[in-house]
Amino acid sequence: MLKGKVAIVTGSTSGIGLGIARVLTGQGADIVLNGFGDAGEIEAIRSGIEREHGVRAVYDGADMSKGDAVRGLVAATVEKLGRVDILVNNAGIQFTAPVEEF
Repeated sequence: MLKGKVAIVTGSTSGIGLGIARVLTGQGADIVLNGFGDAGEIEAIRSGIEREHGVRAVYDGADMSKGDAVRGLVAATVEKLGRVDILVNNAGIQFTAPVEEF
């Protein structure tokens, strides 16, 4: 259904974003994973998606709080995968602290 399409999913190295990325690749879309985390774990996710779904999967660790990094993410996607058809803005931040400090 999405064969030949290219998707960027921000915040897709874990949680809901990774779930969205897996659904899109399961439908045949090539994917750009984005987010923070352990480099080895991210590579295992990326290569696993390629193997499992037969799609192209790349990783870009661009920080979505920085405009230049966002522009670079899109430019790198076009350079590596040829286009951008789908953009899922899922990245977020979480502030954690004891309730007294919140």
